[in-house]
Amino acid sequence: MTGYRALARNHDFTVLWVGQTVSELGSRISMFVFPLLAFALTHSPVQAGLVEAAHLLGMCAALLPAGVLADRTDRQRVMRMASAAGVLLYASLVVAGLMHALTIPHLVVVALLTGVATGCFGPAETSAVRAVVSTEELPTALSQNQARQHVASLVGGPIGGLLYGVTRWLPFAADAASFAISWVMLGRIRTDLSAPVHEGPRPSPRQDIAEGLRFILARPFFRALLVYAALSNLVVNGIFFVAIIRLIRAGFHPAEIGLVETAAGIGGLLGAVAAPTIIDHMATGRLTVVGAWSFVPLVIPIIFWNNPLVVAFALGVGLLLNPAGNAGISAYAIAQTPDHLQGRMGAATRFLAMSVMPLAPVLGGVLLSTLGGPAAVAAMAVATALCALVPTLARSVRDVPRPIHWQAELAAAAPAEVVSAGR
Repeated sequence: MTGYRALARNHDFTVLWVGQTVSELGSRISMFVFPLLAFALTHSPVQAGLVEAAHLLGMCAALLPAGVLADRTDRQRVMRMASAAGVLLYASLVVAGLMHALTIPHLVVVALLTGVATGCFGPAETSAVRAVVSTEELPTALSQNQARQHVASLVGGPIGGLLYGVTRWLPFAADAASFAISWVMLGRIRTDLSAPVHEGPRPSPRQDIAEGLRFILARPFFRALLVYAALSNLVVNGIFFVAIIRLIRAGFHPAEIGLVETAAGIGGLLGAVAAPTIIDHMATGRLTVVGAWSFVPLVIPIIFWNNPLVVAFALGVGLLLNPAGNAGISAYAIAQTPDHLQGRMGAATRFLAMSVMPLAPVLGGVLLSTLGGPAAVAAMAVATALCALVPTLARSVRDVPRPIHWQAELAAAAPAEVVSAGR
């Protein structure tokens, strides 16, 4: 498996990564500010959760059609159009802020439509990464993508809190600028990112979506992974939301709350830096199981102490193994997928795994309103343990070997697949 230094010589991946790191930072700033602003306008944790839920709902709704789009059209064009949409949508919030006319309906609409843009971008980016890196580079490339997310988490919260403290619309101006930078960087990719040539009559979009779903649901590995991903996405995002809203209700300053995002970013970033080494030396399935259980004991202190330092420590340490686990198992999944199904596989996997995510902030808000803070966190801790049982009990996930072994197995199987495809 190649390391970060070798991957840095890959021009197109580096250009893609830099552009999306800046865009991810802008998005983190906005996502941090959305619940703060919504709560300030309504004083309701449920309505604060609805804004974030709208973003997640838009993203999930766009994913399956976006997968078909990524397998049929130029991926570079799709990504640039999504970035351009982000510029316009967040600029509209800047204009509303300057006119002192920010409202919950406007926030919900922007959150929903930027979610759609994100959903369109994701499958195209997955296909683009597969096109610009080799199979051996995949685990490191996906680890580096995990790193960019945690870099954004590291500084997105504090920057968002500081900008929000200056004026409410300033974080959205920063996000609009980040999407503009992404649009420029995407234009510098040299690799041809056109969709694979399709011979014969083109199936309908519905048939294309069905083919991608059948590919995933026919394989025990993908089925188990999807159940685990869906449940963990719901629970972990619910924990983050509950923790943040509890701190807001306790009256902590936005900059102090931003330290939670910073700690999560540090934990994830350290984990991402170590990810290639961890992935290389540990069986991929075992790594997934260990990562699933590592978060459980760290949630317990949050039940008893509602303090930014305690929450930051628990969530930061909990995310140390997350990048390696995600990158390792995702590289295995991508490497098993034929090129002509990359967009639909990425879209269907993400859709099925994230379809419950719009419920996370709503669930968190309801639990806070009905059970109170400590009991809500305790319920989330129990749910986290139940999620960890899924990869633990699924042999198709648990038994995935180290990359050096599964890459060799795929390479040995490739000639047989070529012969079969030519019949």
